[in-house]
Amino acid sequence: MADKIAVEELNNEQASAELSRLAKELLKANRLYYTQDAPTISDAQYDALKQRNSEIEQKFPELKRDDSPSDKVGAPVSETFSKITHEVKMLSLGNAFTSEDVAEFDTRIRKYLGVPTKDMLLYTAEPKIDGLSLSLRYENSILIHAVTRGDGEVGENVTNNARTIADIPQRLNNAPDIIEIRGEVYMGTADFVALNARQEKLGRKIFANPRNAAAGSLRQLDANITLQRPLKFFAYAWGVASTPLATTQSLAIERMQDMGFVTNPLTQICNGPKALTTHYAKIEEARATLGYDIDGVVYKVDDLTLQARLGFRATTPRWAIAHKFPAEIAHTRIEAIEIQVGRTGALSPVARLLPVTVGGVVVSNATLHNEDYITGRDSKGNLIREGRDIRVGDWVEVYRAGDVIPKIRDVDITKRPDNSKKYEFPTICPECGSLAIREVGDSVARCTGGIICPAQAVEKLKHFVARGAFDIEGLGSKQIEMFFDDTDLRVKEPADIFTLEIRDKNNFTKLKNRDGWGERSADNLFSAINEKRKIPLNKLIYALGIRHVGDTSSTLLAHNYGTWPTFIDAMNQAKDQTGDVWDALNAIDGVGSVLATALVETFSKPETRAAIDRLLDQLDVQAMTQRDTSDSPVAGKTVVFTGTLERMTRAEAKVRAEDLGAKVSGSVSKKTDFVVAGPGAGSKAKKARDLNVTLLSEDEWLELINKTG
Repeated sequence: MADKIAVEELNNEQASAELSRLAKELLKANRLYYTQDAPTISDAQYDALKQRNSEIEQKFPELKRDDSPSDKVGAPVSETFSKITHEVKMLSLGNAFTSEDVAEFDTRIRKYLGVPTKDMLLYTAEPKIDGLSLSLRYENSILIHAVTRGDGEVGENVTNNARTIADIPQRLNNAPDIIEIRGEVYMGTADFVALNARQEKLGRKIFANPRNAAAGSLRQLDANITLQRPLKFFAYAWGVASTPLATTQSLAIERMQDMGFVTNPLTQICNGPKALTTHYAKIEEARATLGYDIDGVVYKVDDLTLQARLGFRATTPRWAIAHKFPAEIAHTRIEAIEIQVGRTGALSPVARLLPVTVGGVVVSNATLHNEDYITGRDSKGNLIREGRDIRVGDWVEVYRAGDVIPKIRDVDITKRPDNSKKYEFPTICPECGSLAIREVGDSVARCTGGIICPAQAVEKLKHFVARGAFDIEGLGSKQIEMFFDDTDLRVKEPADIFTLEIRDKNNFTKLKNRDGWGERSADNLFSAINEKRKIPLNKLIYALGIRHVGDTSSTLLAHNYGTWPTFIDAMNQAKDQTGDVWDALNAIDGVGSVLATALVETFSKPETRAAIDRLLDQLDVQAMTQRDTSDSPVAGKTVVFTGTLERMTRAEAKVRAEDLGAKVSGSVSKKTDFVVAGPGAGSKAKKARDLNVTLLSEDEWLELINKTG
């Protein structure tokens, strides 16, 4: 079953099946949790499913489904209540599970905003209440309606029930004319125990946890029942506001208190990730004594102007994240350490474990990441686990916090056998016997065997036929493995796929006569292969499986070069990694020296180039069509940003330009349409003048793009 396979081990066929399964499971879980208040899996299990879905989508972006759980918030509302559309969407939050995730969150924000590490950047940190999200709309200080989150756009009208909650004011003090206050309806742990005792005594439904009890109580058709339930409410956010509440998140919370709402007393202002994780540890330590359920700590950029600049992704704000508490852990023994070889030759160590149940799932293996992780160091040489290495026979602490792939948190060296030996990472590929070399700056060792390595060859072939690449119907991972080992119809390189039919005709034993095949299935396969002889340039580049070249970069390259002859001529001219063509390749925004080097080195290897040439003899490569343009004044234009931008960062400028259909380049040429120059612009501004390229100030650029509204 694909659900038992680590993401890095999935092939395209398995990944597609997993995404389908996860979409169904998460849809069911959302309905049970948000609509029916009767979840059948834990929050940790839910987080794990969603994280696995996200990781698969990141590795296989071409397989992302139209109904992806990543693009959804909550679940459709129940038909029991009338519906109200949120004027401002109620979004979910991205998750962090480690202090490293929190540091990365801070780094992303600083990079986006252009805030140096040495400068202060304040956040608020508040407990993440495990309850039911609710939005309260007030007009002229009077409560007009109360709406659940629903699917983020449309929620349930539970106004009558919300009016019974003492923490929800009917009239506000000193409030804007229109304001939507948002927060969490919850039930205290003591009240929950008492409620269940009463329910049991009366022979009624017993609630699984305080969150279910709170949600079920708020969704009663009879508000008198809700009135009898001890519900509470913490306010922490807002939607529509006719006038600003404050200039910062923390001051806005104080304003909510002044208006009459209860806010969480553990909310604190923190400067940077270290202060955030310190407060997180303090809250986690006090978790059992709070009197209400929490499942993490929420961090938000405090300055509301910065929040506005950061904006939103599809379903989550960039300026906030939920630092979740760890899921269940377990202890077990490492029985063996095995090495798996991936498509790019990477040697990935996996711990084979004495089977143990972690979070309701039997775990028998855990990722060990790379050689450094085994030795007790990170990729920069810093100690992890206080420098404790990992060995066969060790007793280890295994966890699955928000991750289906089990990981090892620590080693109990007090249980380490006296005859224990340090694990020696292999320098020879276990699949082909070639040298395995770890290059300077790389975190993993890689097999140098290339196409002679069966592990790399078969995985590259699987990638070649996968969705997003050639996507040949009837030729998936299972069939590739069969043909790879076949004596008469062997497929050892991509060109062999397109000679299958002629080789089958000349072969004594026909494909149609083999187990699992028939005349129709064989004919269908040959037909499907022939249909793919005509292939778009971007799909061909992606299908070649060149290291660092993914779907997005393949499309960038295809748009830049247009045709295969132009592309391959550029690779030939750039093979020495010098000259104008090499510089032009590096100047493509989104390429860079690492990807460029991988490209030219691939095409300069005689064996690999010969295999690619044999493939091209079988194909009709289609030129890349230009992107559709819109009414945007910069759609289809090439833009270069140079100098210091004062009203936005480079990251913001690039995102905005690309959203409007422009192509952002790193160098100025005759093909450049606009050069946006800030203070300090040097050679690029001069080159723009020399080439008569339109030179704009930052204000002129903003005036131009704001014409789109």
